[in-house]
Amino acid sequence: MGIGRRRWRAAAAAAVAGSLSALLLGALAPAAAEVAPDTERPGHGTHNHALGSQIRKVEGDGSTARTKQRALQPQGLNSDGADAYATVPGIDVSSWQGNVDWNYWWGQGKRFAYVKATEGTTYENPYFAQQYNGSYNVGMIRGAYHFALPNNSSGAAQANFFVDNGGGWSADGKTLPGVIDMEYNPYGSTCYGKSQSQMAAWVRDFHDTYYSRTGRHPVIYTSTSWWNQCVGTAGDFSSTSPLWVARYASSVGELPYNWGYHTFWQYTSTPIDQNTFNGSYSRLQVLATG
Repeated sequence: MGIGRRRWRAAAAAAVAGSLSALLLGALAPAAAEVAPDTERPGHGTHNHALGSQIRKVEGDGSTARTKQRALQPQGLNSDGADAYATVPGIDVSSWQGNVDWNYWWGQGKRFAYVKATEGTTYENPYFAQQYNGSYNVGMIRGAYHFALPNNSSGAAQANFFVDNGGGWSADGKTLPGVIDMEYNPYGSTCYGKSQSQMAAWVRDFHDTYYSRTGRHPVIYTSTSWWNQCVGTAGDFSSTSPLWVARYASSVGELPYNWGYHTFWQYTSTPIDQNTFNGSYSRLQVLATG
């Protein structure tokens, strides 16, 4: 056999081996929701962070199978302040999940969903329509959330941007009030360079503007640790805003200042962000209708 033919066969064998390796690597590659920012999915770039992403980064995710079991059990006082006797399971999604298979999650027993709409005053989730309408069409009660960047613009500016880009509310019985996501700064100092009183004023600005635009007070999503550091006792929203607490452990634990009970609990991020509503399905419907 000539040297040229031997070289051709060696090159062909290497190409086949490379193709097989690529296939195997592809099979082992992480799901699209787990790839690094700015790489595999449109809409990933500056100012695009999922609900709780920075809380998990700072506080860790200690959830276990026991956590998931515990989260579905009644948690002391429910969202009305009465003794809890039921919970409702749900999920939250962002552009990292792409087009969501809502029939699958309905089959897994999820009955509500929150969808990321906006961040700051520049980012809009390119998958918002599929996620927001898809969850509604399959039968879920759905809502939208906004990732806050308090050092970028006023609370009013971000509330208006949120409402103008999917974060509104309608009294159709299937739409939950919008959420303001307050968590660790992805870009710098934990509290975005604000004192507790300044942060409380920023949240109040968002809170009041959202109410003036929609007639509903926003749900506040946060972790107790972040809130204690960055807001503390400088602002009390417990009488108007439902609390959505993030804690990836076997119990909700201590709540932020003056909230006597939580409305939602984000208890794990695997295999997707999972939550429970702290009450019966009929109470979830009441939250939706206002």
